[in-house]
Amino acid sequence: MSQLSRRSALGITATAVAGLGLAGTAYAATSTAPAAGVRPAGEDHAGHTGGGMDHGGHTAPAPFDEVYQGRRIQGAPAQGGAHSGHHGGYQVLIDGKELHVMQNGDGTWISVVNHYETFATPHAVARAAVVELQGATLVPLA
Repeated sequence: MSQLSRRSALGITATAVAGLGLAGTAYAATSTAPAAGVRPAGEDHAGHTGGGMDHGGHTAPAPFDEVYQGRRIQGAPAQGGAHSGHHGGYQVLIDGKELHVMQNGDGTWISVVNHYETFATPHAVARAAVVELQGATLVPLA
């Protein structure tokens, strides 16, 4: 009868863990339950009236106009122009200069100042940008 060595015990353990990982992946791939937040292809999508950025069934973030840390920040849904349906259709200004903001697919917001940090609202993005600018003037994108 052979002795169980440390090397063979580690090999058996690694094989078992890999097998469990593959089994879990296979189960998840063949599961009939939809993932959280995913709609089946044929399900009615009430409130939407076509493709693109036309999402009439959703409410836009509330407009704001305040002085935060000595800087005037304003935000409102974009009215026509270049950004009316672009990047969430929302315009944010810091001291009258546009802060380019974008809405992510999951509903969070980012800006050119805080590009790797997400925020729940454009108002929160504007406040974070003011903090990050530390008094520097915002230079609009070309």
